Amino acid sequence: MPPRIPIQSCLGSSSLCLRPASRSSRAPLPIMATANVATFAQRKAHKDPYALAQSAQRKAVNSARQKVLKAQREEALGDPVRGITTPFVESFDDVGGSTVLDVKTAADGTVEGYEPKTTDDVILNHFVTPQEFRKSLQHSHELTEPTRHKFVQTQDLEAERSEQIKYDEGHKRATVALGRIMSLANSSQEEKTRANIQRCIETFGRHKTDSTLRPRAPVNPDILGNKPLPQKTPRAGPDTGSSEVQIAILTAKIRVLADQLAMKGGSKDKVNKRNLRVMVHKRQKHLQYLRRKERGSDRWQNVTDTLGLTEGSWKGEISL
Repeated sequence: MPPRIPIQSCLGSSSLCLRPASRSSRAPLPIMATANVATFAQRKAHKDPYALAQSAQRKAVNSARQKVLKAQREEALGDPVRGITTPFVESFDDVGGSTVLDVKTAADGTVEGYEPKTTDDVILNHFVTPQEFRKSLQHSHELTEPTRHKFVQTQDLEAERSEQIKYDEGHKRATVALGRIMSLANSSQEEKTRANIQRCIETFGRHKTDSTLRPRAPVNPDILGNKPLPQKTPRAGPDTGSSEVQIAILTAKIRVLADQLAMKGGSKDKVNKRNLRVMVHKRQKHLQYLRRKERGSDRWQNVTDTLGLTEGSWKGEISL
């Protein structure tokens, strides 16, 4: 057996560390970022005039195609926002008429005749009815009329005549001024919208149309036979919540908002664009509900014909 030699003598004076080696690191080695080939291609295409011309040509073709498809859709379904213009829809712009008086002016601009309109369907501002307006004019005329002398001996005809002429001219000016104050043509858009809502309630409310339009047919006549339909609870006031009234009110508001967006600078009004989109979709839901419940009855036909609503207003997806 050979003799044992100490380790220190074998290694000599060199010092070694006999600690266990550390574990190898699993961190990924640094990788140099390489340029993307698509980036160079895009940069090259952006600077290439031939590629730019091709991109512009494709964009023009797509825009022309979109216009053609939009025109075809409008022709088939109609405009989902405005629909078809009808006399009732046009009356939203000039609600109540331009004035409440039939005023006749001479060539020099003086007022010759001033008579309040006798029709009771004229809508006035400030919640005043035509009957109240005519009555107040007549009452004011009686109160402010100049008095005459009872005795003929002390009567000054020339002075009374001049006073009567002055009174007539003042009454004419006051009547014209009151007519302009009461006219909706000089009021705000809020007052015009209120008057349009009132007209929609009086035109499409079921408290008015129940006596003129035929009721819808029952689902299955064999179930009821010859028995009449059960009577509903009578209304306590005018109808303001039926689908027909809500559709008419939304149509009046949509027309006003669409006209405002069509004006100069209206395309930047994002808030009203969203409001228009919300109202159009809300009207679409009411139309779909009315069509499903009435099943093409006189009530449905009356709403669509009077308001000029087409299939584009309720059918399919509406994107604005």
